[in-house]
Amino acid sequence: MISYDRLNLLSNRRIGLLFLVFVVLLGGAATRAAWIGTVQAGDLSERAATQQVEDLDVSARRGTISDRNGVELAVSEDAVTVVANPFLIDEPGRVAARLAPLIGQDEQKLARTLAERDTGFTYVARKLASRRGMRVAQLQIEGIDTVVEPKRSYPRGALAGQLLGTVGVDNYGLSGIEQQYEDRLHGSDGERRLVKDALGETISIVESQRARAGEDMRLTIDAPLQERAEAVIEELGSELAPAGATAVVMDPRSGALLALANWPAADPGDFGEASEAARTNRAVASSFEPGSTFKAFTVAGALEEDLVGPDTVFDLPPEIQVADRTIGESHERGAVSLTTAEILAQSSNVGSVKIGLELGAKRFDRWVRRFGFGAPTGVALPGEAGGIVPRPPEYSGSSLANLPIGQGLAVTPLQMAAGYSAIANGGVLHTPHVIAGGGGAGRRVISRGTADQVSTMLEGVLAPGGTAPEASVPGYVLAGKTGTAQKPDPETGGYSDTRFFSSFIGFAPAKEPQLLVAVMVDEPQGLYYGAEVAAPAFEQIMEFALPYLKIAPE
Repeated sequence: MISYDRLNLLSNRRIGLLFLVFVVLLGGAATRAAWIGTVQAGDLSERAATQQVEDLDVSARRGTISDRNGVELAVSEDAVTVVANPFLIDEPGRVAARLAPLIGQDEQKLARTLAERDTGFTYVARKLASRRGMRVAQLQIEGIDTVVEPKRSYPRGALAGQLLGTVGVDNYGLSGIEQQYEDRLHGSDGERRLVKDALGETISIVESQRARAGEDMRLTIDAPLQERAEAVIEELGSELAPAGATAVVMDPRSGALLALANWPAADPGDFGEASEAARTNRAVASSFEPGSTFKAFTVAGALEEDLVGPDTVFDLPPEIQVADRTIGESHERGAVSLTTAEILAQSSNVGSVKIGLELGAKRFDRWVRRFGFGAPTGVALPGEAGGIVPRPPEYSGSSLANLPIGQGLAVTPLQMAAGYSAIANGGVLHTPHVIAGGGGAGRRVISRGTADQVSTMLEGVLAPGGTAPEASVPGYVLAGKTGTAQKPDPETGGYSDTRFFSSFIGFAPAKEPQLLVAVMVDEPQGLYYGAEVAAPAFEQIMEFALPYLKIAPE
C-alpha cells in the first residue's frame, strides 16, 4: 500500500507540474501579446482601419461647355464607380461570378483583383451608367461598394469633337478645349471618408473636403452653323476621299470663330477609337502650302508700297524665268496684258510673280509677317502650329518665284482665315478666339484703302472671267479666292503632279463683310482645282449661314 505521505508528495508534484505548464502558457501568451502590441501593432492597426475606414477622392463636377446661344456641348452627369475592400471578401471567385456580368469585365481577372489582400481599397469599375451601378448596389455584397462621381458626356455626339477634345477617366482634360482650359473647367477635387461597422456596412459618410465644381464656359461657336459646316465637309469627304478637310467660319469684325469643322470626325465621348488623323484639329495644327489664296497678300503688300494700283497693266508672257525656276500658268495661254485686278481675279501665276519681284525680298517678308504668317494666331487652342515662313537671308535665287504664289512656305487654315479677315475688316486683324468675350482690340495690318481695293478685286474672282464664277448666293455679293497648290514630293524634291491641296476663302457681303468662310481640302481624289472642290463647299456653307445669321442681302 502507498502511504499517505507518498500520495501527498505525488499530488504536490502534479500540482507543481500543472502550475509550471500554466506559467509557461501564460508567459507565451504575454510574449505573443507583446509582439502583437509592439512589432505588429502598426500593421494590424492599419489593416483594422482599412476594414473600418475608407478614404476616397471625390472628383469635382467639371464646368459645362456650351455654344454662344447656351446649347450644351459638354456636360458632367452622375455615374457610379464600383470599389472593393478585398479584406472583407471571403470568396473572390463567387463574388466575381455575380459581379462580372454587370460591369462587363472578365470573371477570372476580376477574381484575381478581389483576392489581392495587400490593400483595403481598389477600383473595380469606373463611371458606369447609373442604371448599371444601381444593379451592382442592389446585390449588397460585403466588401463591394458603389460611389457616385461625375462623368463627362457630350450631348451633341461628335459635333466639334476635335475642338472640344476629351477627358480621361480621372476627369482631367487630355486634348482640345478640355485640356487648354483645364484649370477653369476642372474645379477642386474633394475627399470623402466612409466609416463601416464590423460587418462592413457603411454607417457614415463624411465629406472631409468638399469638392468645388468647375467654371462653366461659353464658346463663340454656333452649334447649328457648326453642324452645317461639318455636314458639308463630310459630304465632300465621302465624294472625294481626301486625306482630310477643314472649314473655318468667322466673324471678321471681331475674330469670333462661329464654326471650326474637321473631317474625318471624332467623337469626344469615344476619342480613343478615332484615328490620330481624325483626332487632330487640322484648323490649327496642320500646315500646308496655300497656293493661289496667298496671292491676295502679295497684291496687298504691293498696293501698300504704292508699287501698283488696281489698274496697273502688266505685260505677261506665257511663263517667267526666275533663277533656276520656270513659272507658268495653270492653263496654257499666249502672251497677254492684264491689270493687277485681273491678275488676282484670274489667278495669274506669272503676274503674281512679277508683282512679288516688284516688292522684293525685304518688303515681301515684312507684309507677310504683318498679316501674322510665321507665328501662331494666339487662338489659345492646344497644338497650334506657327507655320513656316523663310526669312530673306534664307531665300534662294528662285524664292521670289515661289513665295508670291503661295509656294515654299507653310501656313495653317486658321492663319489664312485670319489674314483674309483683316482684308474683310477694313485692314484690322482681330485675334481669332473661341471663348465668348475673349476678343480684344484689333491691330491694323493694312490701310482701309488697300483693304477696300483688295476686297473689290476679290469680287472679280466670283464674277465672269474669274476662277470661281459659279460660287454665288442669290441676293449677296461675295468676295473670295481659289487656291490649288501642288504638294511637295519628298522623293523628287520638287512638286507632285498627283497630290494637291485645294482651298477657297471668301466673305460676304462684299462691301460690309460680316461673315468669312474658309474651306481647305487635303489631297482630294479625282477633282482637285479649288474652284471645283472647295468653292462649292464654301457656297453651301454661305447659303445656310447668311440667312441663318440674319445677315441682310445687299
